[in-house]
Amino acid sequence: MKMKKSWIIIIVIAVIALLFYSSIKGTYNKMVAMDQAVVSQWAQVENVYQRRADLIPNLVATVKGYAAHESETLTGVIEARAKATSTTIDPTNLTAENMQAFQQAQGGLSSALSKLMVVVERYPDLKANQNFLELQSQLEGTENRITVERQKFNNSAQTYNTYIKQFPKNIYANIFDFDEKAYFKAQENAEQAPKVEF
Repeated sequence: MKMKKSWIIIIVIAVIALLFYSSIKGTYNKMVAMDQAVVSQWAQVENVYQRRADLIPNLVATVKGYAAHESETLTGVIEARAKATSTTIDPTNLTAENMQAFQQAQGGLSSALSKLMVVVERYPDLKANQNFLELQSQLEGTENRITVERQKFNNSAQTYNTYIKQFPKNIYANIFDFDEKAYFKAQENAEQAPKVEF
């Protein structure tokens, strides 16, 4: 009888250990999959930002042909592009500080491009140039893609962040170093329309 009780206790402990192991394994694997989904979506965000950066030299060269004396604006765009392309984030370290630095660099490029488009308004021949119109259209399309991919990234990060903060998953997340991912946020004063002066 004593031997039978010992076996029952051993079997119960083994079942509990197996259930606990399965729970940890399943949760860990899901966290890994969700983390990789965020990393993959971040790569897509970088991809569309790179597409924008790749269009800029052609745009600047086209504008330069018509508005060479606007060198300050053109230089500003080139410098902002250089800063934006040099500011990168390791997708496994998407902290709020890193994300803010990335957004500031990209925001600087957006601002420089806006100034360039204001300058373009002064040159009717440039606005009628087919090459410029095509580049402008591609740039507008890329800006739309950036918005879409940023939203997808935020959705992916939110799903991941919610999952790792739920109990008891938050315990496993702390044990296995799964950290919260930062979001893209609207820039300060984004709700106010920019002033455009000609």
